[in-house]
Amino acid sequence: MSRHIAIHGVILGGVCLAFGALMTGVHMVTAEPIALRAIEAKQASLAQVIPAALHDNDPSTDHLTLARADGKAVTVYRATKAGSVTGLAYEVSGSGYAGEIRLMMGVDAEGRLLGVSTLSHKETPGLGDKIEAKKNPWITRFAGLSLGEPPVEKWKVKKDGGQFDQFSGATITPRAVVGAIRGGLEFFADNKSKLLEAR
Repeated sequence: MSRHIAIHGVILGGVCLAFGALMTGVHMVTAEPIALRAIEAKQASLAQVIPAALHDNDPSTDHLTLARADGKAVTVYRATKAGSVTGLAYEVSGSGYAGEIRLMMGVDAEGRLLGVSTLSHKETPGLGDKIEAKKNPWITRFAGLSLGEPPVEKWKVKKDGGQFDQFSGATITPRAVVGAIRGGLEFFADNKSKLLEAR
């Protein structure tokens, strides 16, 4: 009986060892391509919100981390030209109808929006997914705006007394996006000197 247990233990140990070796091999083979895809995805999302003409550096490698008012860390990617900061991009988020909505927003050195792109969401197809530029131009309308244009109190959807359109049948999603972008502009205003200082 104990001999059978020992044999089964050896077999089980061998299987675990082989599986561990296989997993290590798979990780070694796929780690570099996965890391490259992640870098490419980051560069693509930054390119959507910071025009190439604004920088002569790689914003994906020039970044700093600052804390928001609530203490959460924010990674800020900086676009520079001839050593001066010309644009910044960072992630903001809001709570939509079906969960978190993650956005990448870009601002110039004056705090004017260069662009906003949707990174991820779980909003209802055909309604809330209109925050994706490929499905609806609604999110592209923020380019050129700033915290003072429109006035701060107008950074809401029209249903709440603000300036921004909501979608028919879906107010929660655009409300979350507008609130997230406004929060991102307030973050810029609160940290402008740190964000623009030469490094």
